[in-house]
This record gives sequence, structure tokens and C-alpha cells, in this order.
Amino acid sequence: MARRGNREGTICRRKDGRWCGAVTLGYDPKTGKPVRKFFYGKTRQEVAEKLTRILRDHHLGLIPTTKERMEFGSWLWTFLDLYKKPEIRPTTYELYAGILRLHLPERLSRIPLEKLRSEDLQALYTSLGEQGYSRTVQILHNLIHSALDQAVKLGYVPRNVSEATTRPKGKKKGIQILTPQELKRFLEVAKKHRLFPAFYVLATTGLRRGELLGLKWQDIDWERGTLTVQRNLVWVGGEPALQEPKTRGSYRTIPLPESTLEVLKEWRRRWLEKKLALGPDWPKTDLVFPSEVHTAMHPRNFLRAFKGLLQEAGLPMVSLHALRHSYATLLLAEGENPRVVQEILGHSTVTTTLGIYSKVLPSLKQQAVKKVERILGRNNV
Repeated sequence: MARRGNREGTICRRKDGRWCGAVTLGYDPKTGKPVRKFFYGKTRQEVAEKLTRILRDHHLGLIPTTKERMEFGSWLWTFLDLYKKPEIRPTTYELYAGILRLHLPERLSRIPLEKLRSEDLQALYTSLGEQGYSRTVQILHNLIHSALDQAVKLGYVPRNVSEATTRPKGKKKGIQILTPQELKRFLEVAKKHRLFPAFYVLATTGLRRGELLGLKWQDIDWERGTLTVQRNLVWVGGEPALQEPKTRGSYRTIPLPESTLEVLKEWRRRWLEKKLALGPDWPKTDLVFPSEVHTAMHPRNFLRAFKGLLQEAGLPMVSLHALRHSYATLLLAEGENPRVVQEILGHSTVTTTLGIYSKVLPSLKQQAVKKVERILGRNNV
């Protein structure tokens, strides 16, 4: 067998039974000494795979050829861009990038990767938790844990120090809903608003905001009276983008109440009138709920309209998602099968539905018991 060159690496077995790999990555320009990287494994195959990865990453310029060490922050960004970005949605990438920019301290970012300690990460997690960022901590930890796992695989560090950390447990927030009376009040006030049809559809279908704003006219079957969800409107880097729903369950066809169909038909009529009036100046869009200038509506503008109507109606400042929760709660309160509710909402499993609306279930149990009593009567007691 031909002998490996210096830049190809070597593999040998140590006296303690472990396998060791080594590769010369270059030479230190100050001392002229070779820069060697060593890595270990339980089997020859494990070390050979590490060697292949290190040679590949060195070729891509990810491993320095001098004694300069990679810093923790640099590795997080490298991991996010090179390994994570290809497998996640653009919106998820923006979420991770935003958290790194806002919450990764400069001091922690500058620590050499191999000198990072569990205590360094724990101090960050605890500090963020005390500020009420428990959800942010979990997202940040997931990214850090994956990045350090990859660093272990590449032989940059011997172990994943994030595994010894604990994350603060934030208080689980209950869902926000509008009562049936509050929902009626909201829709009454919203009637005079340009976006009334959009809010009415949300209140009677349980759609998510992105699903509503990504809705196209072709998604509505007027004969069958249904609406099909097959895309989601998101904003990436300040630009609108239509993307596929998050899960397979999010693709769904929802039956529409007659009142919702009537609202949509009237909205369609007005939409066509505007299209004819603008003629060649009409933007090529078939979104059901575009902005006033007939482009994709920014969610911030939609939310602003919602909050303004809540204030005008004298209602609590709930989130826009409260319309979805209110719809689901009404279905369950009327005795609808949770699995049917799951399919309408687009949850991946019925467990998700039951978990979110668990506080509604006790009252449903009481109703069920009373139904049985009405059926059997009390005469046999």
C-alpha cells in the first residue's frame, strides 16, 4: 500500500487500545513548525471518518492552518450557515440568526472553542432566564447543542459541554381566547373595516395568519363550499415568500359555513371590480387578502388593524392567534370530536390538540356526564 502524504493524514492504534488519527494542516509562518491535528476513536473506522471530515473542512477553509484557534461565536455562525441552513426554513434561519445577534455576548463569543466550559453557557442561560427569555434559551440551546455535537464529530472538541447545562423553566402561558360574546362584539365592530372578510374567515375556520395571507382564490371550491390550505405566507429579509406548510397535517381542506362563503363571495366581487378598474395596472396577484396596493400583506400591518379593532371594541388586547383558539374552543365546547378539531386546525397529532386545549376538557367532561344522565334519567336511582 502506498504511504500517505503529510496532508493525507495517518491512523494508528495506541497501547490503550484506542485508535488515533493525525494530519498536518500546514506550517506556522512564525515558527516554521508543522500544525498537526490529532483525534481519537474507539475503532479505526470512526477515526477514518473523522479524518475524512477534517480534510474536507480544511479544504473548505473551516480549519485554520496556524495556531490561531476558532472562537465559539465563529463556529456557531459557521455551523448555522454551512450545516443548518440547508435543512431549515428561511424563517427558522432568521430566528436563529436574530437570537445569536441579540443574545450571544461578545465575551462568550470570543472564547476559543476548545476552552468553552459548561459554566460559560450556564451563566448565559441563567441570565436570559431571569430576564424572562426562557423560550429563547431553549432555542439557543438547541442550536448550541447541535453545533457542539458537530464539533465533536469533526474532532474540534473532545466532548459536548452543553450537555451538562440546565435550562430555566418558564411559566407555561395559558391560551388566550375571546368568549362567544366578545367574538360577536369584535366582528360587529370589524364589519366596517376593509379587512372584515379576513377576520371573519379567521374566526370561522381557525386558520393561522400565514395560511390566511397566503390564500389564493384557486384554493376555494365554491361548489363544495371548502377551502384548501396548501401554502403559507412568510417574510424573509423584508421580502414576502410563499412556502409549503410546516407539517403534512397542515395541508388540509376545511368545510366553510354558509355565512363565510357569502362573505367571501362579496369580497370576490369587490376584488374583481378593482381588478377591472385598474386594467393593465393590476399587479399579477391572486392572493385573496392582499394589501391595499394589491401586494402581499405584511403581517405587522394586519396585526395593527386587529389591535385597533380590539381597542375600539373595548376588548382585551389578545394575540391574533386568539381567534384560532376561540374557534377551537367553541368546537370542543359544542362537543365536537377532538380528532375532527385536530384535522380542521392542521395539528400533526390529536395529542397536540388535547395538550393545547386541556383546560377546556374538564367542562366538557361535566357536559358529557350530564348528557348520560339525561339519556338514562334519574328514575332508576
